[in-house]
Amino acid sequence: MSDIFAARSQMAMSLVFHIIFAAIGVALPLMMVIAEGLWLRTHDAAYLCVAKRWAKGTAILFAVGAVSGTVLSFELGLLWPRFMGFAGAAIGMPFSLEGFAFFTEAIFLGIYLYGWKRVSPEIHLLAGAIVAVSGVASAMFVCLANGWMNTPTGFRLVNGQLTDINVWQALRNPAGLPEAIHMILASYCAAGFATAGVHALLALRDRSNRFHQRAIAIALLVGGSAAVAQAVSGDALARMTARNVPTKLAAMEGDFQTRSGAPLHIGGLPDVRTRQTKYAIEIPDGLSLLAFHSPHATVQGLDKTPRDEWPNVLVVHIAFQIMVGVGTLLICVALVAAWLAWRKGPLIENRRFLQLLVLCTPLGFVALESGWVVTEVGRQPWIIYHIMKTSQAVTTMPGLTTPMVLFTGLYLILAAVVIWLMSRHVIASPSEAEIHAIAGNEVPLHARP
Repeated sequence: MSDIFAARSQMAMSLVFHIIFAAIGVALPLMMVIAEGLWLRTHDAAYLCVAKRWAKGTAILFAVGAVSGTVLSFELGLLWPRFMGFAGAAIGMPFSLEGFAFFTEAIFLGIYLYGWKRVSPEIHLLAGAIVAVSGVASAMFVCLANGWMNTPTGFRLVNGQLTDINVWQALRNPAGLPEAIHMILASYCAAGFATAGVHALLALRDRSNRFHQRAIAIALLVGGSAAVAQAVSGDALARMTARNVPTKLAAMEGDFQTRSGAPLHIGGLPDVRTRQTKYAIEIPDGLSLLAFHSPHATVQGLDKTPRDEWPNVLVVHIAFQIMVGVGTLLICVALVAAWLAWRKGPLIENRRFLQLLVLCTPLGFVALESGWVVTEVGRQPWIIYHIMKTSQAVTTMPGLTTPMVLFTGLYLILAAVVIWLMSRHVIASPSEAEIHAIAGNEVPLHARP
């Protein structure tokens, strides 16, 4: 196994695990705050039970995410020392700000977890809101750094070195903000549908349980809204990619030829030997229309890029098709949920819709992981687009297979611990007596006349 393959495999494996914890860590605090806000407004004890359970889940995932995030931080330096040495001055600021957001989240999560009955309801709710905002800020700063790798700005390149670095201009790189918005919405969508699916599974066994009713409603509100908003966010990100990273867009679409009125490919398998995307459904002018909002716009194909600078076209295209297909399906489910709730009443009374939600449980994360494959594989062979190749950034340390096996073992153990803790302390169905007992403990400070 070559050094670069081992390093890329280890980094990919770490991101596959960390991105799940990070995404839920971004979304769950928001749902937790909504649940507490609804309890303060309605005095429905089931909302309080949901808020407390999800607070436990936030604490568990925060701890695990801190471990996996620390591993990733070490890996950046250990696996890609030349990249960090070359670009550290440009991307150090977003990582520093991410650290600030992380510690803010930790402080206010502590206040939220131990502040029940110790601070006023308003302060307690505000602490939860700061946890939710801090999680979003952490994700945003990481995406700004990743955006810089796709569209590097804020410096001059002199004799192969970055000079006159403007970190604020680097933060405002063209890809950063569209990527951040897309990632944050994807986190809400994935965590929302996963949470709704798990509670739907339990609700099928206990349809009268108010805990699951309230949890499904809040999770679908967050996940479904984000899924619909992703259509707008995805359009903005695709147009940015067409302007600034055209080779990646060409690989995403399996488009080998530069032309005006470029067709949109749905499905299909790109063949780099014949430079054709076989078995695809072609929509005439569709790609030009989506990428530049003009049916006759010229879209750059892979033929404008030297062959040795192509990413793995087949992997990028398939991952992109999965992401778009799953995203479209979740938008449809969100719209069906809104229609059923409006015309048919509580969703929990619709057994078939609950079964549909169960089937949707993993789909948001399938789309999320596929999107990261598109982002990272689509940039190859560059680690910094058109400046540094990935092969130039990798460490020369031998024996990279050993840490890859060890870290894979660590992540598998963490995953097992999370599943056990979440099933035992967060998801399990509470009885009606337990719901009332939880609410009763909060009456002295939180109840309203």
